[in-house]
Amino acid sequence: MIKCTVCVHNKLQEDERGTRMVSTDIGIDLGTASILVYIKGKGVVLKEPSVVAFDRDTNKIKAIGEEARLMLGRTPGNIVAVRPLRQGVISDYTVTEKMIKYFIQKAIGKKNFRKPRISVCVPSGVTEVEKKAVEDATYNAGAREVTIIEEPIAAAIGAGIDIARPCGNMIVDIGGGTADIAVISLGGSVVSTSIKIAGDDFDEAIVRYMRKKHNLLIGERTAEDIKIKIGSCFPNGHNETMDVRGRNLVTGLPKTVTVSSEETEDALREPTLQIVEAVHSVLEKTPPELAADVADRGIVLTGGGALLRGLEELLEDRTGINTMTAEQPMTCVAIGTGKFVEFLSGKRDDD
Repeated sequence: MIKCTVCVHNKLQEDERGTRMVSTDIGIDLGTASILVYIKGKGVVLKEPSVVAFDRDTNKIKAIGEEARLMLGRTPGNIVAVRPLRQGVISDYTVTEKMIKYFIQKAIGKKNFRKPRISVCVPSGVTEVEKKAVEDATYNAGAREVTIIEEPIAAAIGAGIDIARPCGNMIVDIGGGTADIAVISLGGSVVSTSIKIAGDDFDEAIVRYMRKKHNLLIGERTAEDIKIKIGSCFPNGHNETMDVRGRNLVTGLPKTVTVSSEETEDALREPTLQIVEAVHSVLEKTPPELAADVADRGIVLTGGGALLRGLEELLEDRTGINTMTAEQPMTCVAIGTGKFVEFLSGKRDDD
Protein backbone atom coordinates (compact mmCIF):
# COMPACT_ATOMS: atom_id res chain seq x y z
CA MET A 1 0.00 0.00 0.00
CA ILE A 2 1.50 3.38 -0.42
CA LYS A 3 0.95 4.53 2.70
CA CYS A 4 1.32 8.45 3.52
CA THR A 5 0.65 10.25 6.83
CA VAL A 6 -0.74 13.68 7.75
CA CYS A 7 -0.34 15.84 10.84
CA VAL A 8 -1.67 19.32 11.15
CA HIS A 9 -0.08 21.84 13.50
CA ASN A 10 -1.52 25.34 13.29
CA LYS A 11 0.52 28.46 13.74
CA LEU A 12 -0.55 32.09 13.34
CA GLN A 13 1.88 34.24 11.45
CA GLU A 14 1.75 37.91 10.50
CA ASP A 15 2.20 38.52 6.78
CA GLU A 16 3.70 41.73 5.38
CA ARG A 17 0.33 43.50 5.26
CA GLY A 18 -0.35 42.72 8.92
CA THR A 19 -3.19 40.33 8.20
CA ARG A 20 -3.26 37.01 10.05
CA MET A 21 -2.74 33.89 8.03
CA VAL A 22 -2.80 30.30 9.25
CA SER A 23 0.15 28.04 8.46
CA THR A 24 -0.62 24.34 8.57
CA ASP A 25 1.58 21.27 8.94
CA ILE A 26 -0.11 18.07 7.81
CA GLY A 27 0.76 14.38 8.15
CA ILE A 28 -0.93 12.03 5.64
CA ASP A 29 -1.06 8.25 5.63
CA LEU A 30 -1.58 7.73 1.92
CA GLY A 31 -2.47 4.06 1.89
CA THR A 32 -3.48 1.62 -0.81
CA ALA A 33 -6.79 0.93 0.94
CA SER A 34 -7.46 4.16 2.84
CA ILE A 35 -6.17 7.65 3.51
CA LEU A 36 -5.83 9.05 7.03
CA VAL A 37 -5.12 12.64 7.99
CA TYR A 38 -3.71 13.52 11.42
CA ILE A 39 -3.99 16.94 13.07
CA LYS A 40 -2.19 17.93 16.27
CA GLY A 41 -4.51 18.16 19.24
CA LYS A 42 -7.31 16.46 17.31
CA GLY A 43 -5.77 13.13 16.32
CA VAL A 44 -6.90 11.45 13.11
CA VAL A 45 -9.51 13.80 11.66
CA LEU A 46 -10.18 11.98 8.40
CA LYS A 47 -10.20 8.33 7.38
CA GLU A 48 -11.64 7.44 3.99
CA PRO A 49 -11.07 4.75 1.35
CA SER A 50 -8.54 5.73 -1.34
CA VAL A 51 -11.02 5.17 -4.16
CA VAL A 52 -11.93 7.59 -6.96
CA ALA A 53 -14.89 7.32 -9.36
CA PHE A 54 -14.66 9.23 -12.63
CA ASP A 55 -16.54 9.51 -15.93
CA ARG A 56 -14.49 8.07 -18.79
CA ASP A 57 -16.35 10.14 -21.39
CA THR A 58 -15.76 13.56 -19.81
CA ASN A 59 -12.77 12.60 -17.59
CA LYS A 60 -14.47 14.33 -14.65
CA ILE A 61 -14.29 13.09 -11.05
CA LYS A 62 -17.69 11.84 -9.87
CA ALA A 63 -16.86 10.83 -6.29
CA ILE A 64 -13.90 10.36 -3.93
CA GLY A 65 -13.57 8.33 -0.74
CA GLU A 66 -16.43 6.42 0.89
CA GLU A 67 -18.95 7.53 -1.74
CA ALA A 68 -16.69 6.14 -4.49
CA ARG A 69 -16.03 2.89 -2.57
CA LEU A 70 -19.76 2.15 -2.57
CA MET A 71 -19.62 2.30 -6.38
CA LEU A 72 -16.92 -0.41 -6.72
CA GLY A 73 -18.26 -3.17 -8.97
CA ARG A 74 -21.59 -1.35 -9.40
CA THR A 75 -20.95 1.33 -12.01
CA PRO A 76 -22.33 1.73 -15.55
CA GLY A 77 -19.92 1.49 -18.49
CA ASN A 78 -18.92 5.15 -18.64
CA ILE A 79 -18.17 5.51 -14.89
CA VAL A 80 -15.13 3.77 -13.44
CA ALA A 81 -14.33 3.38 -9.72
CA VAL A 82 -10.58 2.83 -9.26
CA ARG A 83 -7.90 2.69 -6.60
CA PRO A 84 -5.18 5.06 -7.88
CA LEU A 85 -2.64 3.47 -5.53
CA ARG A 86 -1.64 -0.16 -5.99
CA GLN A 87 0.72 -2.11 -3.74
CA GLY A 88 2.00 1.03 -2.06
CA VAL A 89 2.86 2.99 -5.23
CA ILE A 90 1.03 5.43 -7.51
CA SER A 91 -0.57 3.66 -10.46
CA ASP A 92 -2.55 6.68 -11.73
CA TYR A 93 -0.66 9.94 -11.15
CA THR A 94 -3.34 12.47 -12.19
CA VAL A 95 -6.14 10.82 -10.19
CA THR A 96 -3.87 10.48 -7.11
CA GLU A 97 -3.02 14.18 -7.25
CA LYS A 98 -6.71 15.16 -7.37
CA MET A 99 -7.49 12.75 -4.53
CA ILE A 100 -4.75 14.16 -2.26
CA LYS A 101 -5.95 17.72 -2.99
CA TYR A 102 -9.54 16.75 -2.11
CA PHE A 103 -8.57 15.15 1.22
CA ILE A 104 -6.30 18.06 2.22
CA GLN A 105 -9.12 20.56 1.63
CA LYS A 106 -11.62 18.34 3.44
CA ALA A 107 -9.31 17.99 6.46
CA ILE A 108 -8.28 21.63 6.92
CA GLY A 109 -11.30 23.41 5.45
CA LYS A 110 -11.36 26.09 2.77
CA LYS A 111 -10.21 29.05 4.84
CA ASN A 112 -7.39 31.29 3.66
CA PHE A 113 -4.58 28.94 4.66
CA ARG A 114 -1.03 29.26 3.54
CA LYS A 115 0.14 26.25 1.58
CA PRO A 116 0.69 23.48 4.16
CA ARG A 117 3.88 21.58 4.93
CA ILE A 118 3.05 17.92 4.36
CA SER A 119 4.74 14.75 5.55
CA VAL A 120 3.96 11.59 3.61
CA CYS A 121 5.04 8.06 4.38
CA VAL A 122 6.09 5.46 1.82
CA PRO A 123 6.87 1.71 2.04
CA SER A 124 10.50 1.01 2.92
CA GLY A 125 11.18 -0.76 -0.40
CA VAL A 126 10.09 1.95 -2.86
CA THR A 127 12.50 3.20 -5.52
CA GLU A 128 13.67 6.81 -5.83
CA VAL A 129 11.40 7.21 -8.88
CA GLU A 130 8.34 6.04 -6.91
CA LYS A 131 9.30 8.32 -4.02
CA LYS A 132 9.63 11.27 -6.41
CA ALA A 133 6.17 10.52 -7.86
CA VAL A 134 4.62 10.76 -4.38
CA GLU A 135 6.55 13.98 -3.68
CA ASP A 136 5.54 15.61 -6.98
CA ALA A 137 1.87 14.61 -6.59
CA THR A 138 1.83 16.13 -3.09
CA TYR A 139 3.46 19.37 -4.27
CA ASN A 140 0.96 19.65 -7.13
CA ALA A 141 -1.90 19.03 -4.69
CA GLY A 142 -0.91 22.26 -2.91
CA ALA A 143 1.96 21.53 -0.53
CA ARG A 144 4.52 24.21 0.32
CA GLU A 145 7.06 21.65 1.51
CA VAL A 146 7.05 17.83 1.44
CA THR A 147 8.86 15.42 3.77
CA ILE A 148 9.03 11.70 2.98
CA ILE A 149 9.17 9.25 5.89
CA GLU A 150 9.48 5.46 5.75
CA GLU A 151 6.39 3.57 6.83
CA PRO A 152 7.95 1.36 9.55
CA ILE A 153 9.46 4.45 11.25
CA ALA A 154 6.07 6.19 11.27
CA ALA A 155 4.35 3.01 12.50
CA ALA A 156 6.86 2.65 15.36
CA ILE A 157 6.37 6.28 16.47
CA GLY A 158 2.58 5.85 16.28
CA ALA A 159 2.75 2.66 18.34
CA GLY A 160 4.43 4.61 21.14
CA ILE A 161 7.94 3.19 20.71
CA ASP A 162 10.89 5.45 21.55
CA ILE A 163 12.82 4.91 18.32
CA ALA A 164 15.72 7.20 19.35
CA ARG A 165 17.10 4.70 21.90
CA PRO A 166 19.95 2.29 20.97
CA CYS A 167 17.64 -0.67 21.29
CA GLY A 168 16.21 -3.05 18.67
CA ASN A 169 12.46 -2.92 17.97
CA MET A 170 10.78 -5.01 15.28
CA ILE A 171 7.77 -3.57 13.49
CA VAL A 172 5.54 -5.52 11.10
CA ASP A 173 3.20 -3.06 9.35
CA ILE A 174 0.57 -4.80 7.20
CA GLY A 175 -1.42 -2.37 5.10
CA GLY A 176 -3.65 -2.79 2.07
CA GLY A 177 -0.97 -3.17 -0.61
CA THR A 178 2.33 -3.84 1.18
CA ALA A 179 3.70 -5.41 4.34
CA ASP A 180 6.72 -3.58 5.76
CA ILE A 181 8.99 -5.37 8.19
CA ALA A 182 11.85 -3.52 9.90
CA VAL A 183 14.17 -3.64 12.88
CA ILE A 184 14.58 -0.07 14.15
CA SER A 185 17.30 1.38 16.38
CA LEU A 186 18.60 4.91 17.01
CA GLY A 187 15.85 6.48 14.88
CA GLY A 188 16.46 4.49 11.69
CA SER A 189 15.86 1.15 10.01
CA VAL A 190 18.78 -1.24 10.52
CA VAL A 191 17.29 -4.08 8.47
CA SER A 192 14.05 -3.79 6.51
CA THR A 193 12.05 -5.32 3.70
CA SER A 194 8.80 -4.51 1.96
CA ILE A 195 6.73 -7.21 0.27
CA LYS A 196 3.69 -6.72 -1.93
CA ILE A 197 1.58 -9.12 0.10
CA ALA A 198 -1.01 -7.53 2.38
CA GLY A 199 -4.73 -6.94 2.99
CA ASP A 200 -5.71 -6.82 -0.69
CA ASP A 201 -3.98 -10.17 -1.23
CA PHE A 202 -5.96 -11.65 1.67
CA ASP A 203 -9.15 -10.57 -0.15
CA GLU A 204 -7.97 -12.03 -3.46
CA ALA A 205 -7.06 -15.31 -1.76
CA ILE A 206 -10.62 -15.56 -0.40
CA VAL A 207 -12.07 -14.80 -3.87
CA ARG A 208 -9.94 -17.59 -5.40
CA TYR A 209 -10.88 -20.04 -2.65
CA MET A 210 -14.63 -19.39 -3.06
CA ARG A 211 -14.32 -19.86 -6.80
CA LYS A 212 -12.37 -23.11 -6.51
CA LYS A 213 -14.15 -24.70 -3.54
CA HIS A 214 -17.75 -23.51 -3.95
CA ASN A 215 -17.93 -22.51 -7.66
CA LEU A 216 -19.04 -19.12 -6.38
CA LEU A 217 -17.92 -15.81 -7.86
CA ILE A 218 -17.76 -12.99 -5.29
CA GLY A 219 -16.48 -9.42 -5.42
CA GLU A 220 -13.71 -7.67 -3.48
CA ARG A 221 -16.12 -6.06 -1.02
CA THR A 222 -17.74 -9.41 -0.15
CA ALA A 223 -14.31 -11.00 0.30
CA GLU A 224 -13.32 -8.17 2.64
CA ASP A 225 -16.52 -8.72 4.68
CA ILE A 226 -15.63 -12.41 5.07
CA LYS A 227 -12.08 -11.49 6.16
CA ILE A 228 -13.29 -8.95 8.74
CA LYS A 229 -16.18 -10.99 10.19
CA ILE A 230 -14.84 -14.56 10.31
CA GLY A 231 -11.34 -14.48 8.72
CA SER A 232 -8.64 -16.40 10.60
CA CYS A 233 -5.14 -17.69 9.87
CA PHE A 234 -4.55 -19.85 12.96
CA PRO A 235 -6.80 -22.42 14.71
CA ASN A 236 -8.46 -20.82 17.73
CA GLY A 237 -11.06 -23.43 18.71
CA HIS A 238 -13.99 -21.21 17.65
CA ASN A 239 -15.51 -22.07 14.28
CA GLU A 240 -17.70 -19.15 13.18
CA THR A 241 -19.84 -19.16 10.04
CA MET A 242 -21.51 -16.63 7.77
CA ASP A 243 -23.74 -16.73 4.69
CA VAL A 244 -22.10 -15.47 1.50
CA ARG A 245 -23.97 -14.45 -1.64
CA GLY A 246 -22.47 -14.53 -5.10
CA ARG A 247 -22.94 -15.90 -8.60
CA ASN A 248 -22.91 -19.64 -9.22
CA LEU A 249 -20.32 -20.27 -11.94
CA VAL A 250 -22.14 -23.42 -13.13
CA THR A 251 -25.71 -22.11 -13.45
CA GLY A 252 -24.90 -18.39 -13.73
CA LEU A 253 -27.58 -17.65 -11.10
CA PRO A 254 -27.26 -15.96 -7.69
CA LYS A 255 -26.45 -18.42 -4.91
CA THR A 256 -25.86 -18.36 -1.13
CA VAL A 257 -23.34 -20.62 0.63
CA THR A 258 -22.27 -20.89 4.27
CA VAL A 259 -18.57 -20.33 4.90
CA SER A 260 -16.70 -21.18 8.13
CA SER A 261 -13.65 -19.58 9.73
CA GLU A 262 -11.83 -22.92 9.30
CA GLU A 263 -12.21 -22.50 5.53
CA THR A 264 -10.70 -19.01 5.70
CA GLU A 265 -7.61 -20.56 7.36
CA ASP A 266 -7.12 -22.64 4.21
CA ALA A 267 -7.79 -19.64 1.96
CA LEU A 268 -5.36 -17.34 3.81
CA ARG A 269 -2.58 -19.85 4.43
CA GLU A 270 -0.42 -18.90 1.44
CA PRO A 271 -0.34 -15.06 1.84
CA THR A 272 0.08 -15.17 5.64
CA LEU A 273 2.96 -17.65 5.41
CA GLN A 274 4.69 -15.33 2.91
CA ILE A 275 4.57 -12.58 5.54
CA VAL A 276 5.97 -15.00 8.15
CA GLU A 277 8.82 -15.89 5.75
CA ALA A 278 9.60 -12.18 5.24
CA VAL A 279 9.75 -11.68 9.04
CA HIS A 280 12.08 -14.71 9.26
CA SER A 281 14.40 -13.33 6.55
CA VAL A 282 14.66 -9.94 8.34
CA LEU A 283 15.49 -11.70 11.62
CA GLU A 284 18.22 -13.69 9.82
CA LYS A 285 19.89 -10.45 8.65
CA THR A 286 19.56 -8.65 12.02
CA PRO A 287 22.81 -8.06 13.98
CA PRO A 288 22.98 -10.38 17.02
CA GLU A 289 22.73 -7.63 19.66
CA LEU A 290 19.56 -6.25 18.08
CA ALA A 291 18.16 -9.75 17.52
CA ALA A 292 18.55 -10.33 21.29
CA ASP A 293 16.60 -7.08 21.91
CA VAL A 294 13.81 -8.23 19.57
CA ALA A 295 13.63 -11.64 21.31
CA ASP A 296 13.34 -9.80 24.63
CA ARG A 297 10.93 -7.02 23.61
CA GLY A 298 8.86 -8.93 21.05
CA ILE A 299 7.38 -8.09 17.63
CA VAL A 300 4.84 -5.27 17.24
CA LEU A 301 2.10 -5.57 14.60
CA THR A 302 0.54 -2.45 13.06
CA GLY A 303 -1.69 -1.63 10.08
CA GLY A 304 -5.19 -2.86 9.20
CA GLY A 305 -3.87 -6.33 8.30
CA ALA A 306 -2.73 -6.77 11.92
CA LEU A 307 -6.41 -7.13 12.89
CA LEU A 308 -6.65 -10.51 11.12
CA ARG A 309 -7.48 -13.13 13.75
CA GLY A 310 -4.67 -15.53 14.57
CA LEU A 311 -1.84 -13.50 13.04
CA GLU A 312 -0.19 -12.88 16.42
CA GLU A 313 -0.39 -16.59 17.27
CA LEU A 314 0.91 -17.62 13.82
CA LEU A 315 4.00 -15.40 14.11
CA GLU A 316 4.65 -16.56 17.68
CA ASP A 317 4.30 -20.20 16.61
CA ARG A 318 6.72 -19.83 13.66
CA THR A 319 9.34 -17.53 15.25
CA GLY A 320 9.12 -18.34 18.96
CA ILE A 321 9.08 -14.58 19.69
CA ASN A 322 6.31 -12.89 21.68
CA THR A 323 4.08 -10.92 19.27
CA MET A 324 1.63 -8.17 20.14
CA THR A 325 -0.67 -5.82 18.20
CA ALA A 326 -0.39 -2.05 18.71
CA GLU A 327 -3.23 -0.35 20.58
CA GLN A 328 -4.56 1.44 17.48
CA PRO A 329 -3.08 -0.54 14.57
CA MET A 330 -5.16 1.19 11.87
CA THR A 331 -4.03 4.72 12.79
CA CYS A 332 -0.42 4.08 13.93
CA VAL A 333 1.17 5.26 10.66
CA ALA A 334 -0.97 8.41 10.50
CA ILE A 335 -0.26 9.32 14.12
CA GLY A 336 3.45 8.54 13.70
CA THR A 337 3.74 10.70 10.61
CA GLY A 338 1.95 13.53 12.39
CA LYS A 339 4.28 13.36 15.37
CA PHE A 340 7.28 13.22 13.02
CA VAL A 341 6.09 16.48 11.42
CA GLU A 342 5.72 18.11 14.84
CA PHE A 343 9.28 17.05 15.64
CA LEU A 344 10.56 18.59 12.39
CA SER A 345 8.54 21.76 12.99
CA GLY A 346 10.08 22.13 16.42
CA LYS A 347 13.57 21.77 14.97
CA ARG A 348 12.87 24.31 12.20
CA ASP A 349 11.42 26.79 14.69
CA ASP A 350 14.48 26.44 16.92
CA ASP A 351 16.67 27.15 13.91
